[in-house]
Amino acid sequence: MSSRRKILTVFGTRPEAIKLFPLVHALAEDERFDSRVCISAQHREMLDQVLEIAGIVPDHDLDLMTPGQTLDALTARALVEIGKVLDEERPDWIVVQGDTTTVMAGAIAAYYRKIPVCHVEAGLRSGDIHHPWPEEVNRRVVGSFAALHCAPTPTARDALLRENVAAGSVYVTGNTVIDALRWVTQRVGEQPALAAGLSELEARFAGKRIIGMTSHRRENFGEGMENIATAVQRLAAREDVAIIFPVHLNPNVRAVMNARLAGLDNVALIEPLDYPHFARLLDISHLMLTDSGGVQEEAPALGKPVLVMRETTERPEGIAAGTAKLVGTDADAIVRETTRLLDDEAAYAAMARAHNPFGDGHSAARIADLLAEA
Repeated sequence: MSSRRKILTVFGTRPEAIKLFPLVHALAEDERFDSRVCISAQHREMLDQVLEIAGIVPDHDLDLMTPGQTLDALTARALVEIGKVLDEERPDWIVVQGDTTTVMAGAIAAYYRKIPVCHVEAGLRSGDIHHPWPEEVNRRVVGSFAALHCAPTPTARDALLRENVAAGSVYVTGNTVIDALRWVTQRVGEQPALAAGLSELEARFAGKRIIGMTSHRRENFGEGMENIATAVQRLAAREDVAIIFPVHLNPNVRAVMNARLAGLDNVALIEPLDYPHFARLLDISHLMLTDSGGVQEEAPALGKPVLVMRETTERPEGIAAGTAKLVGTDADAIVRETTRLLDDEAAYAAMARAHNPFGDGHSAARIADLLAEA
C-alpha cells in the first residue's frame, strides 16, 4: 500500500487555475504525493486556456456551467458533483484556492466527509459581504473550518487570527500567482510565439502609452459598468494613450462595453487572453485599470501601477505598499487618477517602484511542504 499522501486539488475558474497550476506541478513532481485534479469548469473557455499552457489534464472534469445558471443552482450542482468525486477518490486532503463558488462548494463537500481542507490564498477580507460579491462570503465560509490556511501575506494571516482561527493552522506562504507569473514570463522569453498575438496591436499603438484593462465583477454590473465605460471613452479622447481591453465573456460586461466603446480609435476591445498573452499585456502596459483581484498582485510584480475600480479591496497590502489605489466606479475619479499617473511623473514613479508585498515565487514549494507535514 502506498504511503504517499493523496491530494485532490479542486478549482473551476481561470484565476484559480493560474494560481494553482504551480502547486499542481509541485505536487505532481513530488514523490510524497499522489496528486489528482478535479475541475468544475466554472469558466470553460478561459479555464481550458490555462490548463493547456500549464500542461494539466484534469482527472475529473465536471463541466458544470449551463446558460443563465443561478448562483444557488451552480452551488447545489457543484456540491453534489464534487461530493461524488470525493467519494470516488477518498483523498487525504482537498486543496482549494481563493473565493469562488467552486471553492466554497468543494470545501463544504469535503467537510461533510471529514476530509481536511487546505485553503490557498486564505485570509483575504474586504470587510463588506457585498463587495466583492459573493466572494467575500465564500472565503469566510471556507476560513471557518479549513484545516490548513495558506495566507499570502502577514495581513491575511492577521485577519484569520482576528477571527479566532487556530494560530497553528495558519502559515504565511506568499501568493502562488507570483510563482505562476514568473513561470509564464520565462516560457514566453524562451518561446516568444506564445504571446505573439498582441504584436499587431503593439504596432498599431506604437508611440502611445497603453492602459491595460479588465472588468468583470458582479457588483459592478449595471451602473458600475456604464460608469467605467464612460471613463474609458473620456480617456480614449487623449491622443497619447491607447486602451487594450480583453472583454470578459459575461454578457453583463460585453453588452455595455461593445455598445459604448466599439469603434473608438484608441480602444481595442479584444477577446479574453490566454495566460501568456495576458502576461504580455501586463508587460507592455503603462498602468492597469481593473476590478480584478489577481491583477492587483500580478501587475506590481512587473512594476505597473494598478487603479482598482472597486469600493473595497481584500488586498489592502497593495494599497498600503503604494502599488495600487482604490478609485471605485465613479467616472470622474477613474479619469482623474488615471490622468494623474499619465501626467505626473513623480506620482507614477512612486507607484511603479513600490515593493510588491505579495510573494517571492516560491509559494508552491512552501505549501507542498506544509501538506506533507500536516
